[in-house]
Amino acid sequence: MSGHSKWASIKHKKAATDAKRGKIFNKHAKLIEVAARSGGPDVSINVRLRGAVQAARDDNMPNDKIDHAIKKGAGLIEGVTYEEIVYEAYGPAGVAMMIDCLTDNKNRTVGEIRHILLKKDGHLGEGGSVAWNFSQKGIIAVPTEGNDEDAVLEAVLEAGAEDISNEGDVFEITTDPKDFAAVRDALDAAGIKVQSSQITRIPGSTAKIEDEGEAQKVLSLMEILEDHDDIQNVSANFDIPDEILEKLG
Repeated sequence: MSGHSKWASIKHKKAATDAKRGKIFNKHAKLIEVAARSGGPDVSINVRLRGAVQAARDDNMPNDKIDHAIKKGAGLIEGVTYEEIVYEAYGPAGVAMMIDCLTDNKNRTVGEIRHILLKKDGHLGEGGSVAWNFSQKGIIAVPTEGNDEDAVLEAVLEAGAEDISNEGDVFEITTDPKDFAAVRDALDAAGIKVQSSQITRIPGSTAKIEDEGEAQKVLSLMEILEDHDDIQNVSANFDIPDEILEKLG
């Protein structure tokens, strides 16, 4: 299983608590607002907004909260303006990270991220220091339980999926960002339930971590960063063996 898939699985399990759900809904709301502000409130023509709404629904965000976020982004309801910023960083064991943020106070956000990294044996990188190793991809996860791999494959290949892999609990479908919406639509049309979907950054090369202590540091840093209100997503190139993940719970 890839490092991305492992972390996505860990996040999915941790997202069950009400406190976590509240944070997740707030992050979705920000993303929906920015998408509606940049491309308009019509999901039929604003592909970015459509993807943001789908991702929110995957996490069971209530429709009234989604509609409220769209209206705020479209200027129909007063709200703050968020700036999109991406920080490059290094974590423990030299793990490369890309940190996607939406913030209304850039100085506050960068200061807090720098502080978190330093406390966890990491640091911010220079522009371009790790970005070269990451490419944007659409990632769609479909539960393996109750779904036939051939049926999933048939549904997504004609829509433009690049790859599908069995990651244990889910089939992970990889797409080019431009084909992301079409592949997601193909799954919906086929009646195949999606567990999660997002456009994220995938590393070209990974850093294998076989020391249990270092692995714990990396996972702890990932969790703290993604718990931050201004951070939408953290992409990293770690690869932790399954046996170590099982020990760490």
